[in-house]
Amino acid sequence: MSEPSISIHPQTQIGHVHLKVSDLERAVKFYTEVMGFDLIQRYGNSAAFVSAGGYHHHIGLNTWESRNGKPPPHGTTGLYHVAILYPNRTELARAFKRLLDHEWPIDGASDHGVSEAIYLRDPDNNGIEIYCDRPRDEWPKDANGELAMVSEPIDLESLLKELDVQDERTGIQT
Repeated sequence: MSEPSISIHPQTQIGHVHLKVSDLERAVKFYTEVMGFDLIQRYGNSAAFVSAGGYHHHIGLNTWESRNGKPPPHGTTGLYHVAILYPNRTELARAFKRLLDHEWPIDGASDHGVSEAIYLRDPDNNGIEIYCDRPRDEWPKDANGELAMVSEPIDLESLLKELDVQDERTGIQT
């Protein structure tokens, strides 16, 4: 008879992701200029590490097995997307505006009830979700009190107006 499983500790987090890229310089430019991460370190001409807030790395980029490679074809297994959690709606709006400023295409945007999310792809076709959570006490529940996530459209104009509100309070120009 097997013993009952013990759940993973509730404060466990996913620390970082490593992505295989075909062109390191192109990937570094995307993650620093378009996404706004800081370049923390290079590892020769085959890897680089980027992060937010001085962390050692949130995203590792490498060409160890993928230099000049092609993205995997549709219908194969692999990473669906990496999700980048922003601390609040204003910072998600700032990230969305950065995408617009760089004319970077998005695949879609959804309000999941628990969060608001914007979906895009990096230059190597890796999926990215940028999102912010709502406070837990606002998460939608069904009649039994269970979590009831949804997939509804986001009001992207309202999201961008978040920057106007922030600007009035801080004086920061967007």
